Amino acid sequence: MIPMPKNASACEDCGLCAFGQNSVESNAVDRIAREVARQIRGGDGEGIPISVGVSARHAHVDDETLEILFGPRHALTPYRDLYQPGAFAAEEVISVVGPRLRAIERVRILGPSRSYNQVELARTDAIFLGVDPPVRDSGDLADAESVTFIGPKGAVTLDAAIRAARHIHLRPEDVTRYGFEGRESVHVCVRGEKGVTYENVRLKIDDSYLPELHLDTDDANAADLVCGDTVYILTQKLMTSVGRQ
Repeated sequence: MIPMPKNASACEDCGLCAFGQNSVESNAVDRIAREVARQIRGGDGEGIPISVGVSARHAHVDDETLEILFGPRHALTPYRDLYQPGAFAAEEVISVVGPRLRAIERVRILGPSRSYNQVELARTDAIFLGVDPPVRDSGDLADAESVTFIGPKGAVTLDAAIRAARHIHLRPEDVTRYGFEGRESVHVCVRGEKGVTYENVRLKIDDSYLPELHLDTDDANAADLVCGDTVYILTQKLMTSVGRQ
């Protein structure tokens, strides 16, 4: 089955493709036709197929910070369900301000609320704000850069800015089926005119996950990828073959 488009944040916050609220059926048909052609050309010899989810810049907040930004007893309002079970894009958006006093506005909060505060930025976002955030897994805020969150009711300055590590969501049965036991990361190959091989793609494993590769907008743009595209996890055999070329 051709994977349907998915987004790891919210479509209108990304704008890379036509699958948002302004999408039209003809665009979807064209995209599916191109994906069919890609799979016919590639086949199983390309590696293990995995669908792409592109994450636009977004924030996670804890309940205390949510109240500072939006007022006492405020709770996140679901706006759109995301692909991973239980995750949603919230109605609530904030402005994120860096040391240059430049602001990125309408940064969407993803729910549910967390036990930490974090904003995930692409490299180009970070340059605009004047910060140099480390590449981290979500929730790992070691050496995170200081930025200010501004909401309609208040503001707070936090060490919260990171660049999200490329990662793949997998279930334990997927790890077993693909032979990834004991591996922390893999290589992912993108074919086509802007083809690339992503290294150090981390494996995130949980029973609740649905298989999906998450990239930020910079990584996706570099390879002309949008949500729902198919890329390929390289097996050890294919990695050896690529290394000999």
